[in-house]
Amino acid sequence: MNKEPYIINGGIFTDARGTLRHVNAFDFSSVKRFYQVQNSSTEVIRAWQGHKVEEKYFFVGQGVFLIALVEIDNWEQPSDRFPVKTFILSAAEPAVLFVPGGFANGVKALEPGSILTVFSNCSIEESAADTFRFDPTKWFDWNQV
Repeated sequence: MNKEPYIINGGIFTDARGTLRHVNAFDFSSVKRFYQVQNSSTEVIRAWQGHKVEEKYFFVGQGVFLIALVEIDNWEQPSDRFPVKTFILSAAEPAVLFVPGGFANGVKALEPGSILTVFSNCSIEESAADTFRFDPTKWFDWNQV
């Protein structure tokens, strides 16, 4: 896979009317659907789910999330020793994290009430045919966060 995850930075504008948060550089042209995640507590871990083809974009609209990524070498029996890339996304610093196909991801809310919006370039049917799940403890110690 020649694509790497990257951050699309946004900004915040405040005046007498209130505050506007944006990620104006985010191009929605490949997005087919989106969903939101709000974990029941900061102890909940959603990991590891991966896709060979599906691309995802993560945006935190409220609170803070840790997002961890691993690039998969073999979808049937992946290595136990992958370098884990971690990102902290916060509503206080608007940004979108792009995750190309070929990666597994895991997420954990770091503040109660955090809301993560996930955008996808695949339909729900396409995604279901391209979903691989792995043990949540396989590559990362979520308790260290």
